Amino acid sequence: MSKPKLRHGLIAALDVGTTKVCCFIARANDDGSLKVLGIGHQLSRGMRNGAVVDMDEAETAIRATVDAAEQMAEERIREVILNVSGGQPNSTNLTVEVALNGHEIGEADIRRMLDHARNHNPAGGQELVHSIPVGFTVDGNEGIRDPRGMFGESLAVTLHLVTAAPGPLRNLSTVVHRCHLDIETRVASAYASALACLVDDEKELGVTCIDMGGGTTSIAVFQGGHLVYTDSIPIGGLHVTNDIARGLSTPLTQAERMKTLYGSVIASPSDDREILKVPLVGEDDDGATNQVPRSMLVQIIQPRLEETFEMVRSRLEAAGLDKAAGRRVVLTGGAAQLQGVRDLAALVLDKQVRLGRPVGLQGLPEATGGPAFSACAGLLRFGLQNYNAESQSKAARRPEPEPGDGKLARIGSWLRKNF
Repeated sequence: MSKPKLRHGLIAALDVGTTKVCCFIARANDDGSLKVLGIGHQLSRGMRNGAVVDMDEAETAIRATVDAAEQMAEERIREVILNVSGGQPNSTNLTVEVALNGHEIGEADIRRMLDHARNHNPAGGQELVHSIPVGFTVDGNEGIRDPRGMFGESLAVTLHLVTAAPGPLRNLSTVVHRCHLDIETRVASAYASALACLVDDEKELGVTCIDMGGGTTSIAVFQGGHLVYTDSIPIGGLHVTNDIARGLSTPLTQAERMKTLYGSVIASPSDDREILKVPLVGEDDDGATNQVPRSMLVQIIQPRLEETFEMVRSRLEAAGLDKAAGRRVVLTGGAAQLQGVRDLAALVLDKQVRLGRPVGLQGLPEATGGPAFSACAGLLRFGLQNYNAESQSKAARRPEPEPGDGKLARIGSWLRKNF
């Protein structure tokens, strides 16, 4: 059954992750803010490292999540903004230049350049996810944010292109379409999380946003107010849980519980004295348990998180952004809530670190306002940007309203047309 058309100003975000699926439905207010109307989230199924591994399981999870959000919002959605965390997102910069012959730069010139860039064929058969203008240059003068209305002989734009492997993207798109949903646009997870957590000054001065998800750790670097680099590492909180399950021979559910309740990445003097009861895998609920000091749990968790941050550091160094990206790091995502993660990140990355959570959303309950929901909140903010830009564009193109039918209105219309 086809769903009814979207109501005016309704934005729906769908975050399909390795450990959870989340759907937010919000309405754009007249003042440019967002009010969350419906929320649905549940354990993810059929996903691994941000990619679909079982289409039927993933479809079931998405259907249940979207249905819960629709019931809470009392609205039906047809289109969603979808996150992209799988497919090994790749980041490149491209510069496109056109001749102007001295005429005024208008909307058509910018559109022509952006279309040209978007038709650029990414290397290695990658699929384009984003083409974000980083800065314009008119006759060699750099740092121009909006060249419309200027004059010059040549206009150039530098675009940040985010691409990903087409296979994982198409698999996820297929699952979403099987849920009778259209994809309005796709957004890289790191970019979405950054939009939810970062403040304007951080983006301007230079900041690295690290989204620590269940199956992937995504990186987004901002400079001069623009996204300049994105990357993804196939390691997340689920890998920590698996390490605990293997190291202590305990079921995955118990490993996750222990990580959440007692897990830490920084050792403390009391760890050896604190004894934890560990149910053994394959035993009954009241079966044999093992007793281990908390220090053993810390020793399992710490190396995995150290490895993750070292990989982030090496990726930033390889991109030449280790120092250029400023001294500020914002950690977000569910795995960033582990005790001591912030201190470890500051130590390994040698930067100032803060924990980021979604800001500026009305109606978002505290339970879903933490770092684990940053990506979904960021998808809404991305949708709001598009909605506001579309509204402005429509207003600019809108013809002058037709006057009324009265005699004075007809005289006024004649005067306007002839004088």
